Amino acid sequence: MDDQDLKDLGSYITSKLDQAILDEEIAFGELTLTARADQIIDVLMFLRNDGTCRFSTLIDICGVDYPERSQRFEVVYHLLSLHQNQRIRIKVVTDEDTPVPSCIEVYPAANWYEREAFDMYGIVFSGHPDLRRLLTDYGFEGYPLRKDFPLTGHVEVRYDDEQKRVVYEPVSLVQEFRNFDFMSPWEGAKYILPGDEKADSENAEGEEA
Repeated sequence: MDDQDLKDLGSYITSKLDQAILDEEIAFGELTLTARADQIIDVLMFLRNDGTCRFSTLIDICGVDYPERSQRFEVVYHLLSLHQNQRIRIKVVTDEDTPVPSCIEVYPAANWYEREAFDMYGIVFSGHPDLRRLLTDYGFEGYPLRKDFPLTGHVEVRYDDEQKRVVYEPVSLVQEFRNFDFMSPWEGAKYILPGDEKADSENAEGEEA
C-alpha cells in the first residue's frame, strides 16, 4: 500500500471506531493508530474481524518507557493481515498502576508477549490468566527495561562452590571498570591498553631484526 491507501485505511478504521481512536499517523510506510487503553479489546476485535481489515495475526506486543511522562508506558501491538498483505501498529498509553486489558481472548499468542512486557517493564495486564515473570530469575527485583533501572542491576548471581548452591549478592564492580577516559576512539589512548604490551614488544623485536 502507498501512503494514500494507508490514509484511506486509517480514515476507514477511525470512522468505525471514532470514540476508541485518539490519533493516527503514517511513518516508515506503516499506519500507526493510538487507541484508548480501556477500549483496546474492541479495537483489536474489529481489526481482526472486519472484512476490510482482516488483521488476523498478532506479530508482537512490546513496551516503551518514557519516564518523563505521567503515563510513562506505551504498549505497542503489531498486527499482520495476510489477506491484505499489510501491517498495522496500535499503541495505548498507561502508567505504573493502571492495568491494560489482556487481549489473550482475541489473540491467544498474546500470552507470552504480555508476560514479557510485565517482566521487563512492570506493565500490568488485567484478565491475564497467568501474569508472572517470564525471562528474569525467581525473586528478581525491578524491571530491567525501564530507563531508570540501573545498568548494573541490583544483585548478581553466582554458584558458590563451598555452599554447593547458587547465591545472590549485591552487585560489586572493581574500580577499574568505573573509570572512563571519554576519549574519541579515533584519537587513540595516551596509555598502553591492557593486552597491548605484547604487541609493543613484538614490534620492538621486529625493528631490531
